[in-house]
Amino acid sequence: MTARPPRTLGIVTGAGGFPGPYELALDPDKSTVDTARTVAALAEAARIDALFVPDLLTFGAQGTIGAQEPIVYVAALSQVTSTIGLIATVSTTFHHPFNLARLFGTLDHVSNGRAAWNLVTSSIGEENYGPGGLPSPEERYARAAETLDIVNALWDSWQPGALRLGDDGRAVLDPAKVRAIDHVGKYFSVAGPLNLPPLPQGRPVLIQAGQSAAGIELGATYAEVVFTALSTLDSAREFTDRIRGRAAELGRRPGLPLIFSSFHATFGATEAEAQRLVRERHDALDFDAGRGWLADMLGGGIDLSDAPLDRPLPESLLPDVAAIGRRRGRAEIFSGYIKQGYTLRELIIAAQDTGHWSVAGTPEQLADAVEERFRAGVLDVLSVGGLHDPIQHDYVVNGLLHHLRKRGIVKEDYLGPTLRDNLGLPLSDR
Repeated sequence: MTARPPRTLGIVTGAGGFPGPYELALDPDKSTVDTARTVAALAEAARIDALFVPDLLTFGAQGTIGAQEPIVYVAALSQVTSTIGLIATVSTTFHHPFNLARLFGTLDHVSNGRAAWNLVTSSIGEENYGPGGLPSPEERYARAAETLDIVNALWDSWQPGALRLGDDGRAVLDPAKVRAIDHVGKYFSVAGPLNLPPLPQGRPVLIQAGQSAAGIELGATYAEVVFTALSTLDSAREFTDRIRGRAAELGRRPGLPLIFSSFHATFGATEAEAQRLVRERHDALDFDAGRGWLADMLGGGIDLSDAPLDRPLPESLLPDVAAIGRRRGRAEIFSGYIKQGYTLRELIIAAQDTGHWSVAGTPEQLADAVEERFRAGVLDVLSVGGLHDPIQHDYVVNGLLHHLRKRGIVKEDYLGPTLRDNLGLPLSDR
């Protein structure tokens, strides 16, 4: 694998603050964004690069209760912060590209260049956008690719110098530097141009989540950052080689896309304490409910009710990943665990982290684990959580980040006013 140029590790944290209606009823004077404002202030004081807001579009076992719409939510946070980036998760399956270009373009303006789009193609929620079921993964990724072509063209439809300040202090438009895009494709017809002036970042930072073959192709083609579930160093190396190799074939800049990993950390004052906390969490699991959760990770439709907990699952239970219409990346991850001989108990435990990277130990030991991946060139952006909890905040900020800064892996301060500045990304891939 080609070594990337020296850089620092970007740090992201969840914005938090998604109380459900029952909590609002208990405390009607509390705003739904109050917790997030607290987290945002703590994160900005710690010089964390961005706040991340996930999204699900349904209610129930896989959905969320009281989830806020991400773009509106981070727009609110933009007004109580000054430098931290703002990442909103939005699906291409249920939104029109002209609206997406305007929404994220406006977010980039109101935040002065701190907007990022975490692009997903959705695995649930079609019941709220009918008629008809969820399109196939192939269809969703094809629609996503066309959406990105349109959105990027709209963001680029204003050339530098198209809008300037005249001698009288008024804006002067040069029409020759604003062009229509005249897109006619399989899914959309969009004339353009975008009815917004040039964005502070040129384009908001594009993050993409998806590890299936189609997801890798989309990420290699368009994404500047890919959000991944890579539980081991070997899997991180394999994934990074695949997606950066494909990106290079497509003529992308060296080092793109950046690799963004979620870090499921269990901190302890000692290694023994951290391991004890892990054991206690595992001992408290409802393994009967876990069978259903694991079946979902494998794509659904698998009955694990009679499978013994402490024996490996037979490979005959493995799904045909190509036939799965939802979350193929997760099915591939857990199918791989079965092929490695994981017992059902081990699989259910692994399902609690949904295939993400999980580490337990002291802050210094967790810093060692992060440094290993960073030095191997397979980690560029790290997600940490729990800043709203005083103990977890201390472990993350005064422990993990302190050690990483001493080692020169995490920067001491913001490098500039925009998210692109702080992630070390070029203005755009134009």
